[in-house]
Amino acid sequence: MKSIRPAAVAGTFYTEEPNDLAIELTALLEAAERHTEKLASLPKAVIVPHAGYIYSGQVAASAYALLRQGRGIYRRVVLLGPVHRVPVRGLALPDAKSFATPLGAVPLDLDAMAMLADLPQVVQYDPAHAWEHSLEVQLPFLQTVLDNFKLVPLAVGDATPQEVAEVLERLWGGQETMIVISSDLSHFLPYHSAQQIDNATAQAILDLRWPLNHEQACGGTPINGLLLAAQHHHLNPHLLDLRNSGDTAGDKSRVVGYGAFAFTEEPAHVH
Repeated sequence: MKSIRPAAVAGTFYTEEPNDLAIELTALLEAAERHTEKLASLPKAVIVPHAGYIYSGQVAASAYALLRQGRGIYRRVVLLGPVHRVPVRGLALPDAKSFATPLGAVPLDLDAMAMLADLPQVVQYDPAHAWEHSLEVQLPFLQTVLDNFKLVPLAVGDATPQEVAEVLERLWGGQETMIVISSDLSHFLPYHSAQQIDNATAQAILDLRWPLNHEQACGGTPINGLLLAAQHHHLNPHLLDLRNSGDTAGDKSRVVGYGAFAFTEEPAHVH
């Protein structure tokens, strides 16, 4: 096993200079904390976008700001994102012991990864991770808001909602385990069309209504698995932010949609 998966998109999706990156993340999180309503309980799962920080960092920060309260609680992050460059059947684990970013190395949870070894839909396939940005762009945020956590990174290719949900169930754990699903929403539509489609997609997520297709969300496959698991665990979904690149840093003729969602475990009602 090679030891470190180096950062592939530092310098393109986000700055590679550690001090500048830390300053940018702090500013994004502080702005999000001013605008995001606090939830009654810590999220069990979040859905966050994965574009360059200039485009989607503000939206992602609205979810990560909520995770700060779990700094001493979360110990394992199960991170799922779609493959963009290298297709894979199922969900791919990397052949590595840590993932590097400009802020340092994130250790992988090798024990948790071993718990998936017997699942036929889980493969070890390094090429799916080598250039994949959907997972990497989440790491500096996680490094900023959490302490001493280990990562289970899964690059999701062709899989059914049930196959994804089975992986999530295996690693569900308790309060120490946090699930992060990386996905953008609609791609390259005119501004108002994107708003209409993304509003409908957001409503489907809030209704735990799957399946979403890849026109609605590039991470539709991992989102569908989360929605299935969320139904099973009676999670409560919350919309934190919904915008597109026309709102943040792009022109309005061809936009990409971004949404941030949190899922909380509601206490059982006492009769």
